[in-house]
Amino acid sequence: MPMYPADPSLSSWLPIPGGSDFPIQNIPFGIFSAPGRPMRPGTRVGDTVVDLFVLAESDLLTSTGIPRVVLMETKLNRLLKEGAVSVRALRQRLIELLSEGNAELRDNDALRQKALVPASEVTMHVAAHIGDYTDFYSSRQHAYNVGCMFRDPANALLPNWLHLPVGYHGRASSILATEVNFHRPCGQFKTAPDAPPVFGPTRQLDFELEMGFLTYDGKPIGQRIATAEAEDHIFGLALFNDWSARDIQAWEYVPLGPFLGKNFASSISPWVVTLDALEPFRVPGPVQDPTVLPYLQYTGNKHFDIRLEVAILTASGSETIISHSNFKHLYWNMAQQLAHHTVNGCNVRAGDLMASGTISGDAPESYGSMLELAWKGTKPVKLNDGSERTFIQDGDTVIMRGYCEKDGLRIGFGEVRATVLPAIV
Repeated sequence: MPMYPADPSLSSWLPIPGGSDFPIQNIPFGIFSAPGRPMRPGTRVGDTVVDLFVLAESDLLTSTGIPRVVLMETKLNRLLKEGAVSVRALRQRLIELLSEGNAELRDNDALRQKALVPASEVTMHVAAHIGDYTDFYSSRQHAYNVGCMFRDPANALLPNWLHLPVGYHGRASSILATEVNFHRPCGQFKTAPDAPPVFGPTRQLDFELEMGFLTYDGKPIGQRIATAEAEDHIFGLALFNDWSARDIQAWEYVPLGPFLGKNFASSISPWVVTLDALEPFRVPGPVQDPTVLPYLQYTGNKHFDIRLEVAILTASGSETIISHSNFKHLYWNMAQQLAHHTVNGCNVRAGDLMASGTISGDAPESYGSMLELAWKGTKPVKLNDGSERTFIQDGDTVIMRGYCEKDGLRIGFGEVRATVLPAIV
């Protein structure tokens, strides 16, 4: 299915502050609530949330062919089941309604006041009911860094890493909306290599800078999705913080992999940005050597130039940006991830989430976790308030932001944030 790049010349009758992540060329989708408005679908332009429930109820979206009831749900899953063609029609209709010169909504005072809500007045929620969540391990630099820390540089990458997108199935029930805080997790860990395990709050709480994509329905069980058609099954992307308890994970992960060290919380940004909005920001991926197997080969530009940053906001109110990275640093792209996920016949359903794994560039300031930034605790990260971090402390708020920018066009994701609360012991 061809993609249609955003027209940079478009403007909206809605006010859009300079540098906004949400120009009319974006039109992301999310679920919000507000006083007197239960959870419902919306989009965002500038600092205004547009209520799709109200637009559907007023028959302004009938030309899309999407049944009115689909846009009155409390999650986006029914919309995703309509498929990529329908979502594209909806997005184009919203651009039409909100474009400069279109009076259908602009000049209907009563409807406009009902349909538009200041972003400062809404509460955002996880956009879809996530039935299944898979976390990949697709950044070569991150995998290399971890291998150096826990093995040695000569054997940093495990033998399978350059041949397939490594991944594991995570816990969907503990994926949290932005600004939903959580308690420091407890579990077993070792305080020294030869010591017996102890139980208590993790001493090595970490973030992982990731992005995730939500899916449309895939194919029936037993059938594969090829790299050439994978993007037909990708709804859009969001920022993703896959929180990790490194000490708990280190003790438990052999032989079956992460469990309590990962399943306590992951945070996702609320606005899902479509591939159509990201079309102008495609870039080539890295040369993959050795050559991958045929089912993982692809043509065209499947990577995206998305600038990412991580900040720590301390309890004192001081914010420090500690990492600048980019989604383009991934070795394995989304099309390859989805192709590998389904090559054995695994079915994918509308609203499933696939996360990238930690995104690290080749410069130390572009590493995507505290484990790397502080290099396993040996190089503490200095913050603007004079304090230092090797891992995340109670009271810290971790904030992730992301955006694309090219030729005067900025398409962004907003942010995802969460504060770490003391453990319940």
